[in-house]
Amino acid sequence: MTDELAVVSTVDYITPPVDEPIWFGRIAAANALSDIYAMGGRPITALNLVMYPEKKLGSDVLREILKGGHEKVTEAGASLAGGHSTDSEEPVYGLAVTGLVSPKRILANHGALPGDVLILTKPLGTGVLFNACRSGRLPRAELDPVLPQVAFLNGPAVEIALKYDIHACTDITGFALAGHTLEMARGSGLVIEFAYAALPIYPNVLKMYEKGETTGSNGPNRKLVTGKLDLAVKLSAAQEELLFDPQTSGGLLLAVAEDQAEALLRDLRGAGIASAAIIGRAVADSRPGIRVV
Repeated sequence: MTDELAVVSTVDYITPPVDEPIWFGRIAAANALSDIYAMGGRPITALNLVMYPEKKLGSDVLREILKGGHEKVTEAGASLAGGHSTDSEEPVYGLAVTGLVSPKRILANHGALPGDVLILTKPLGTGVLFNACRSGRLPRAELDPVLPQVAFLNGPAVEIALKYDIHACTDITGFALAGHTLEMARGSGLVIEFAYAALPIYPNVLKMYEKGETTGSNGPNRKLVTGKLDLAVKLSAAQEELLFDPQTSGGLLLAVAEDQAEALLRDLRGAGIASAAIIGRAVADSRPGIRVV
C-alpha cells in the first residue's frame, strides 16, 4: 500500500513564446508540469494537447514542438501517455498532467504564517521579454541565457523544499507576482510584504518597459490587486509594471518558517537554482494584502 494520493492538474497550454518550436515545446511542458510541483507532487503521466495549423506550418514544426515537450516530460520522470490534436489557425500546445502527492505533504497556496519568509525560485519578466522579441525591440540573441531558466523544471526546487516546513506554495504564472502573492495573502489572512530591491529579474526587463513594451495581461493584473497593493516605496513606472508581468513557466513562491529560510536558500542555490532569493515575509494584519517596501 502507498500513502500517496493521485491528483490531476488543470490543463495548461500556451501559445508560442518564441519562434523556435523546440523551445516552445520545452517551455509549454515545463509550464504544465509546474502545476503538480506547486502542490508538492511528482508527475506520473502526461497527455499532449495540441491545436495546430498543419497546412500552414507543416509537420516538421509540430514534430519539434512535441520533441521539446517529450524531453521535459522524460526529465520529470513521467510517461507521455498519448494526447489529442485538432486543427486551428494558430499553434497552441500544452499538457494534462497527473501526479502523486502525499496527503501529509500537500502544498497549498494558503496557510502562510506570520513571520514566514518568502522565497522565489526564478527571476521575473518573461511576459515583456517575449513580447519585446516578437515586436523587434529585443534581439533574439538576448533570450539565449533566459530560455533555459524558463524551461527549467520546478521539480528540483520542490523536492528540496519538502525537506523544510513549507506552509504555503504557489507558482508564479499568468496573474504575475502581484496576483499570485495576493492570492496567498488572502488565503492565509495576512499581509505579504516583499522588498522590491530583492526581486530577481531577468536581464533587459526594465529596459523593455522603459521603451514602452508591455503585455495584454499587465492591465488586468493591475486591476486584480486594486485596493490590496500598498506601494510603500517609490517606484518608476517601469518598475511597477514588473509586478504585473505575466510569467510563463515561472518559479515557485515558498512560505517557509523563518528559522529555516537561510538553509533552504543555500540548498536551492547549491542545487543549481542560482536565482532563488528571499524576497519578503508574511506579516500579521487584519486586512490581508501585499505591501512593497
